[in-house]
Amino acid sequence: MKKSFVAVGVVLTVVGSLSLLGLAHSQTPSDSEAVATITQMENDAVKADLAADASFYEKYLADDWTGGTSRGTWDSKQSIASDMKDSKNNKTNSESISDLKVRVHGDVAIATYKSTYDSLIKGQHYARTVLSTDTFLRENGAWKQLAGHSSQEAK
Repeated sequence: MKKSFVAVGVVLTVVGSLSLLGLAHSQTPSDSEAVATITQMENDAVKADLAADASFYEKYLADDWTGGTSRGTWDSKQSIASDMKDSKNNKTNSESISDLKVRVHGDVAIATYKSTYDSLIKGQHYARTVLSTDTFLRENGAWKQLAGHSSQEAK
């Protein structure tokens, strides 16, 4: 009798766990929703650059975000926000992105794209096209960018 009770308990636990997993899975946003969200974030980043809107980056970058630039430097969330507030030495004159592709792997997403810009960055003028990769993590239903990297497009 004790073995039957244990067996029934195991079966109920497994069935219950599978039901919970099924319920959790049905509540997870689809990959297409994630792709749409990340695509919108990447396009909104261009708008933020053009408007020198540091609040966008303060909201959507992880606190320990790092970005490798095509200028051979590292940026942090704090340095990006600070630079955007220094309009004398930092200004985006034009920027556009193309060839955007977003790949979703559960709660991680990778965006790759080309960015063409004309900007004043830390007092230096740059006009170039770069290849970029951004990494995102979904936490508590919201996407945050963890890291980014850009390299100058080969000519």
